[in-house]
Amino acid sequence: MSLSIEDIRTLFEQYGALAYSGEPVSQLEHALQTAQRAEQDGASDSLIAAALLHDLGHLLHPRVQALDTPTEQGIDDLHQFYALPFLRGNFTDAVLEPIRLHVDAKRCLCAIDADYFAHLSADSVRSLALQGGVFDAAQAAQFQALPYAADALRLRRWDDLAKQADCATLPLEHYLEVVGRVFKR
Repeated sequence: MSLSIEDIRTLFEQYGALAYSGEPVSQLEHALQTAQRAEQDGASDSLIAAALLHDLGHLLHPRVQALDTPTEQGIDDLHQFYALPFLRGNFTDAVLEPIRLHVDAKRCLCAIDADYFAHLSADSVRSLALQGGVFDAAQAAQFQALPYAADALRLRRWDDLAKQADCATLPLEHYLEVVGRVFKR
């Protein structure tokens, strides 16, 4: 079943207040901050939509909805994959691939940016271990050669910065309008 824009709105309304895995923001606040950073950075509508939707798998996964911080219990919810079947019919690869690749982008950035790991939150460090750890040089090079890898790396950096308590953002409706512009009808 592919999600409509109304379905996406409903997911954020029903589950957006859930804590964002040990961070000082909710799932909705994190999504809005990530999308806002993408928009402020001049990203395309497709990449802004990916930024808003990149963690939608957390909201869709019934087991995770009941857990505050899955990584503390040794759970990798594979959220980067979980949402894709629900989005695939309505979005192009320009939206879907950065979502799919954003976890591996963290693994890559740890390998290619000497300062990156030191700035990860405690939950991101825990999830990194559950997600396979830091790429080696060959894995990082292979990742960077993938289509949409550059977008995934940008998305990952916005994702890491989108954990600020009490950060003012534009409302969900603004970003759902962006999603609507890239939504396949």
